[in-house]
Amino acid sequence: MITGGSIAPVPNTASTPPPGTMPTTNVVPVPTGAPTEAPAEEEGDGSLPRIIAVANQKGGVGKTTTTVNLGAALAEQGYRVLIVDLDPQGNASTGLGVNARTVQATIYDVLMNDAAIVDAVEPTSVRNLFLTPATIDLAGAEIELVPAFSRELKLKRALDEARDEYDYMLIDCPPSLGLLTINGLSAADDVLVPIQCEYYALEGLGQLLRNVELVKQSLNPTLEVKGIVLTMYDARTRLAEQVESEVRAHFGATVHRTVVPRTVRLSEAPSFGQPITTFDPTSRGAIAYRELAKEVSRGASRRTR
Repeated sequence: MITGGSIAPVPNTASTPPPGTMPTTNVVPVPTGAPTEAPAEEEGDGSLPRIIAVANQKGGVGKTTTTVNLGAALAEQGYRVLIVDLDPQGNASTGLGVNARTVQATIYDVLMNDAAIVDAVEPTSVRNLFLTPATIDLAGAEIELVPAFSRELKLKRALDEARDEYDYMLIDCPPSLGLLTINGLSAADDVLVPIQCEYYALEGLGQLLRNVELVKQSLNPTLEVKGIVLTMYDARTRLAEQVESEVRAHFGATVHRTVVPRTVRLSEAPSFGQPITTFDPTSRGAIAYRELAKEVSRGASRRTR
């Protein structure tokens, strides 16, 4: 709900489904303003620069994996990409081989100490791909932000200062609906929602979509749910097919055509500090994220710098 100009996270009221049924009780139709059809693919749609929040309140859905590997695939296409690690676990940072403990500034300093975003940007081993890292210190920001002035818009103001430096900014939101996630949604142009092809795939998704709508109404009028991507797809199981069918039935063309498979190589890549596109460029996971990058960019022209 919204109180005093601030958004309070919506509690998860999902109930546990009976065995053998898909947990769809917590799913709501796409809220007003969210797309019901995928945008037409156009060459050079002129939508850059673009800020995308990768969000899902449920953990373990491939959110960080999608942020890192989609960013790397976009960078491989020649786009200049900044990944903003907004998760206190800092998995996007370690997944790109950046030790956040040794850097001069992190996203915590940007949010709480008013550091400029340019002072918290670190290069990665991938050409055109940059990172604003996070450490466990960010966990305290949820509480520290409460009394802050205009607390929901601190990230937006910081990213706006560097918006023209990048074609894409990808925000790796934490698996919650707290102030950090609200900051990510307030700063974004649109939202990408990863959903794993497993039993509780749709659990809590209704709350996420309602919060997106609340942010749109109160803080970010242009925010849209532009895409849903299915992750951890195991073609050997009927369950994966059932989940895909359920998600596409609920959200139609908002769901990207590309489905990310469950592979060992995708799981191994973060331990080597590399995205899958460099760790194993010919793997099924790398191919999938390159195809997803094409869908996300829709042929947008790279900007001249």
